[in-house]
Formats: sequence, structure tokens, C-alpha cells
Amino acid sequence: MHCASTLAGVIAMQQSDASFHASMTIIGQALTPYIVGNILTDTQSHFDTVSLTFHHLHQQFGDDVVVVKGNVLDEDTSILKSLLGALSETFNVDIGVQQSQPSLSEGGLLVMDMDSTVIGIECIDEIAKLADVGQEVAEVTEKAMRGEIAFNESLHHRVACLKGVPVEHLRQIRDSLPIMPGIQGLLSELKKHNWKLAIASGGFTYFADHLKRRLELDYATSNTLVIENGLLTGKVEGEVVNADVKAETVKQLALKWNISDTQTVAMGDGANDLVMMATSALGVACHGKPVVNEKADVAIRVGSLHSLLYFLDK
Repeated sequence: MHCASTLAGVIAMQQSDASFHASMTIIGQALTPYIVGNILTDTQSHFDTVSLTFHHLHQQFGDDVVVVKGNVLDEDTSILKSLLGALSETFNVDIGVQQSQPSLSEGGLLVMDMDSTVIGIECIDEIAKLADVGQEVAEVTEKAMRGEIAFNESLHHRVACLKGVPVEHLRQIRDSLPIMPGIQGLLSELKKHNWKLAIASGGFTYFADHLKRRLELDYATSNTLVIENGLLTGKVEGEVVNADVKAETVKQLALKWNISDTQTVAMGDGANDLVMMATSALGVACHGKPVVNEKADVAIRVGSLHSLLYFLDK
């Protein structure tokens, strides 16, 4: 019997009318009863399963998506989150547990980090490579993303290293930006349901404003590099877009567009995204650093960006 039909059979036999207060979402390619069963067995001390169903977007983007209704047994969910990370690695699937979910159909707000989230590079590192200071800047970037040094300090230090870089170098990078897999499917589906879409980035307007136009987003905010005579001066202009500014962006955009706090989602990969994740109803780590996977509400470790849709209710 085909794996998919076998899984469907298992789910059909495990419906229940019992009450539940949480959902565990399991996402993968060609999920089997073996994989789902092992995950449920290994988490049973922390999550009490009530029933299994398919997500309403099951197989629409090529993924199997099983939603396990149940109850979280621990007040402190850190042990469960750690276990889910280990199981995600063991079975090469994404797993997330939520006690509340924004609704896809109600319309909402998604605010995204840019570098290593919407695109597959850190733009400042790519500029630095062209300026022959790549290693120095990349080391500082990594420390900042892991939360080891303050973001403002790291930004000013890295940008200072770029003094004298021609704007032409930025254009080369902009023209070849690697868009993350799944982003177009994610944004298209959200647009169908009248969601507002934004970038809040500690990167640079040269790239963020370009992506706003290219992806037809509603808003973008980021840092402005000072340019004189076609060269970078090694400075940024105005307020630095750091973790607190990102979080404030979520609040202000929700207010501007009259979007309920329960319908806000923030997605990113670095430590400077954690404050906006905490501000939002749903914080999603996207191929994030360990500290981000640990603290986010849910984490996409394996799948593409459209996997965010599976953590939304109908």
C-alpha cells in the first residue's frame, strides 16, 4: 500500500471529539506512519495526543502535513522544544507545537527579516568580500547573529570596513540576489487572503527597497548607507534598524492597517529578530541560529519558506 494512503488510514482511525488546547504540526516529504508514530511516542511525556488530522494545505505545495491535536503537559515548554529539535534532525522533518494560531483566512501581517531569510546571503558580507575585508566582517556578522555582541555596535564596525567601496559593487550583488526557496509560494498564498507583507531588516535599503518592488511587498524598512561621489563613506544615515526597531515596526504596521495583535507573524534567523518574534502572535525561526530555534514559537529547520503557512489555522 502507498505510504500516503497508509498514513491517511491511520489518521482516519484516530479522530476524537475530546477537547484540546494545542496543536503539533509535522511537516515532511512522504511522511509515513513510522515517522509520525515515533514522534508521538517520543513526545508523549510532554504532549498528550487527542487526534490526528491533515492540515488544510496538505500536499498543496508538495508536502505532507499532519496536525496532531492535544495538550502540552509541561508549563515550561523548553524541554519539549529541545526534543522537537532533536526529532526534526532525526527524521529530517519540521515539527512545531502551538497553543494558539493566527488564521490564514482572516488576513494579517507578516514581517520578515531580509538577509538569510528572504534572501540566502548576508549582503554586508558579500560587499565585504568585494572589498577584500570579507573574513573580518563575516566574523562580526556571525557574532551579532548569535547575540554575542550588540547589533548597533556590530553594524557600525562592519560598515566602517566598507569605506571607499564603489556603489557598482552593490549593484552586482543586488542583480544576483538568491531568493530563498518557497518565498513566492508563501507570499502568493498570503496575498490571496489579504495579508500585509513587510521587510524589517538590519541590512540596507539598497537591497530591501529593491526586494519590496520585486516581491510586491507593502512595506520595507532598513538601514541607509551614506554614499558620496559613488563611494560608500563607511557610515549609515539615521536611526539604526535594530531588534527594538524591528519589534516597533510590527506594532506600528498592525496599528496602521488595523490588524489584530493575534494576526501578526514575524520570521527571521538571527538573534536580532527575537524581539519582533516575541512581539508578534507567532514567531517563526527560518533556518535560524540555535538560540533563535530555541526561543522562537516554531522553527523551520528543513523545509522551504512556504512551510510557515502550515503553522496557520484555516
